[in-house]
Amino acid sequence: MSQEEIQVCDACGVTAEMGYVISEGDDVAEVEIFATDKAAALAEFGAYLALAKEVNDAVIHDLDAEADFSFSPLSVKLKFECSAEKLIFELRSRSLAK
Repeated sequence: MSQEEIQVCDACGVTAEMGYVISEGDDVAEVEIFATDKAAALAEFGAYLALAKEVNDAVIHDLDAEADFSFSPLSVKLKFECSAEKLIFELRSRSLAK
């Protein structure tokens, strides 16, 4: 790659190719939820799921609300249809982090 091809992002000052940020097949986001009980965990996950559905209504998750699960932390995977959707979700979900 020549120096002429490198472009710096005006917003953040970072130099990178999007291929390094968005990788093919990297379409699963993992969310860690810290809660004291099942109801609180499900409520917090509901906020993440609503945000994920704004990005793509066909998002799939692996949380079984009927099963017993631990809370230290609760780890849930969200599968999107493409890597770009996962990246968009991860950027938007920063507003939900406590």
